[in-house]
This record gives sequence, C-alpha cells and structure tokens, in this order.
Amino acid sequence: MALGREAIVRTALGLLDEVGLEGLTLRRLAVELDVQAPAIYWHVRNKAELLEAMAATIFDDALADLESPRRGESWIEWTAETAHRLRAAVLSYRDGARVVAGGYRAHAGGRPLELALRALCDAGFPVRDAARGITAIHSYVQGFTLEEQTTTAAPPVDPERHPLAASAHADLADQDARFDHGLRLLLSGLRLSRFA
Repeated sequence: MALGREAIVRTALGLLDEVGLEGLTLRRLAVELDVQAPAIYWHVRNKAELLEAMAATIFDDALADLESPRRGESWIEWTAETAHRLRAAVLSYRDGARVVAGGYRAHAGGRPLELALRALCDAGFPVRDAARGITAIHSYVQGFTLEEQTTTAAPPVDPERHPLAASAHADLADQDARFDHGLRLLLSGLRLSRFA
C-alpha cells in the first residue's frame, strides 16, 4: 500500500476499532503501516490533525452521496434519514463519537450543509432557523452516539420500590427506539417552530 494521507487515515480508522481512541498512537499506526514513525509526519503533523482527518472521513463516508429530498419526500423524512446515516457512520467505529466530537462545523459544511439548508428553506424556514435546526439535530446525534459508546449498561431497577422506573428500564435499553423517539420529538418541535 502506498503511504499517503488517505491510506494513513483509513488505516487509523481500522486500528481505532482494534485499540480504541486511547490506544491509537502515531507510533502504533506506524507499526500497522510498517513504516518508521517520521514517515507519517509527512502527511499529518500530530495526533490532533490525524483525528481531524479521521472525523472528516467519517462525515464524508456518511454524507458523500447525499442528495436533495426526492420528489414527494418531506423535509422531515429527509432530515431523519440523514441523521440516521450520520449516527450509523459514527457508530461503525469504536469511539467514533469521540473522534467526531466538535467537528460538525468543520466537516459537515459545504455540500451536505447546503443541501440541508435548502431542504429546510424550501419548507419555509428562514436561513437562520434552518441553520439552528440543523445544528440542533447534529448536536442530538452527536450527544446520543457519545452516550451510546461511553455509557455502561444500567443496573436492574427494583420493581417493588420503583415500579415506573422498572417498567421504563427495558424500553430505555432499546437504543434505536430511543434515538428514533428523540429525533421525532426534535423534528416535531422544529416543525412547530416554523409557525411560531
């Protein structure tokens, strides 16, 4: 494999799954690439720059083929599908949420942001409200995935002492259902804000 920035980033993402964010070092990456560590510095200056490139790749992979809403597809359906795509991309890597944390404005701009703004503006939102709505949705995806990847399983709840909490416990364990519900709430609020 030719050593280039793309190869380094893709190898780092693969290594991330194996060793996690804490175990990902440039020295470990060099071993994986079968090069001396200084060779990597020709392409990335440090781990922070590597993480930025990894975050950009995760965003690019998730949203590269993103298109405007199809005829008859509502902005709500389109936005929900885009949020699901981003969540899936982030969760496809161990510690993926930590890698992309704080990178939305740097990496999800350009064409994906333009398409999202266009979808909401075409639905009647002013640009400012569309932009705020999009960042709120991204913050939800980011926060939810970060919680998914860093929270350990909750201990069982005593149904005698806390019957409502015990009843909710099983439902809250279904991450997909929780994500969908929260996303629907957020999108419903966004829809209502258009008329406020």
